[in-house]
Amino acid sequence: MTSTPLVVLDACVLANFSLCDTLLRLAEPPPIFEPKWSEEIIRETTRTLESKLRWPSSLTAHLEAELRAHFGEAWISGYEALIPRMANDEKDRHVLAAAAYAGASTIVTLNLRHFRQEHLQPWKIRALHPQSFLIEIFREDQMLVIQKLEQQAADRRRSLRELLHVLAATVPDFVDLVCPAVLSD
Repeated sequence: MTSTPLVVLDACVLANFSLCDTLLRLAEPPPIFEPKWSEEIIRETTRTLESKLRWPSSLTAHLEAELRAHFGEAWISGYEALIPRMANDEKDRHVLAAAAYAGASTIVTLNLRHFRQEHLQPWKIRALHPQSFLIEIFREDQMLVIQKLEQQAADRRRSLRELLHVLAATVPDFVDLVCPAVLSD
C-alpha cells in the first residue's frame, strides 16, 4: 500500500472485543490502516458494552482512556453540520457524516443495511463488513497480518488456533483464509 487509508470503525465493530482488538492491532505501527471514530460512535460503543454486554462503567472508561492514549489521532470532530446532508439510515447518519468529514475511504460495520451504496457513492465512501475488510487487508500484506495475529494471541495467552477460533464467530471466511497460511497439523 502506498498510503495508509482512513477507516471509520462503527460502534458495532468496536463493541466486539476480539474483533476490535484485532482491528486496532492492525492499525498499530506499522499501520495497515488509520482508524477513525467520533465521540458519538464511542458513546454508542459504551452504551452497547454496558447495557448489552454488562461491562462495568469502570471498564468502558478504561477502554476509552486506552483509545485516547493509543489512538489520539482517531477522534473526528466538526462533522455535525454534515449530518442533515446524509441520506442513509437516520440512526447512522452521524457515522457517514464523520467519515465524509474526515476523508475516510471506508466504514467498517456489521450493519451494512444502514449504509447502502447509493447513499455512500456521492461521498466516495464504501461500507465493508469486517470480514471483507480483513480479507482485503490479508491479501495486501499476509505476513504483517499473521505477525500481528500471532502477537495478539501471545498477548492474550492463547494459541493462534484459539484466537482464530474466537474470531471465527464473527469473521469465519477471514479465518478460513488465514488458517492454511498459519496452521499446519
